Amino acid sequence: MPELNSLSDAARAVRQQDRDRFVTALFAPADRRQALFVLYAFNLEIARARELVREPMLGRIRLQWWRDCLTALYAGQDGGQPLARELGAVIAHHGLAETEFTLLLDSRESDMNDQPPADLAAMESYAEGTAAPLARLALAVLDAKGETDLEVARHVGIAWALTGLLRAVPYHAAAKRLYLPLDLLEKHGVSQQQIFSGKGSPGLILVGQEISTLARSHLRQARLHSGQVARQALSPLLTAPLAESYLDALDKSGGDLLSTDWSRVRPRPMRLAWCAFRGRI
Repeated sequence: MPELNSLSDAARAVRQQDRDRFVTALFAPADRRQALFVLYAFNLEIARARELVREPMLGRIRLQWWRDCLTALYAGQDGGQPLARELGAVIAHHGLAETEFTLLLDSRESDMNDQPPADLAAMESYAEGTAAPLARLALAVLDAKGETDLEVARHVGIAWALTGLLRAVPYHAAAKRLYLPLDLLEKHGVSQQQIFSGKGSPGLILVGQEISTLARSHLRQARLHSGQVARQALSPLLTAPLAESYLDALDKSGGDLLSTDWSRVRPRPMRLAWCAFRGRI
């Protein structure tokens, strides 16, 4: 791991606020790590847009700032802010697609609605929109742009985002926000107020199991072709074994989504090292 005093501002932000992705980036070629840190720091900026403000409109303003900034960057203009300037350099150097950033921002707009997904398909779509484009951008930085690369990234991104939403249930509940599908809550007899009050139930465990099953299915799909991804591009896909570790911890905890114990388990770095060595996730 790099010395802390040698970390860039972007790397430091990712290490502090998205440690899992920080660790995966360490398995990338040294000359590409900073570009990944910049991408992940940008993702932090838009992913936290809702939680940093009281009013959704203020969150929309933050997202619009980044939309305008990206428009300027793709027009060859200065971003006007350190992270934006670094992002502009990464975009130009690696030829990153503007559409991927648009997908990320569009998906984050839904955070401002404070409305749970209607069903599991809507939750899956949200997971794809908030994570798969980032995984594809990271692969592009590592020169992996083939159809198989992108499809593996899509499945890994969805699985990672679904796992993250399960891990975040206690945090979201404390903020009176909910990302669990309404149809599953109704199916298993769970009310929103029950979750907001921090009361677990057998029904909530079943809700978590259905979402976990979907996440694992995407992990299986990703692994079917992960061996075809170049080893030097495997770093962004190492969130797959991390997701599996968290889902295993959830199962071992009895499936209690409102407990923070399972979500704080630190996956072993050796598992990531083994995956990187084998060239498979």
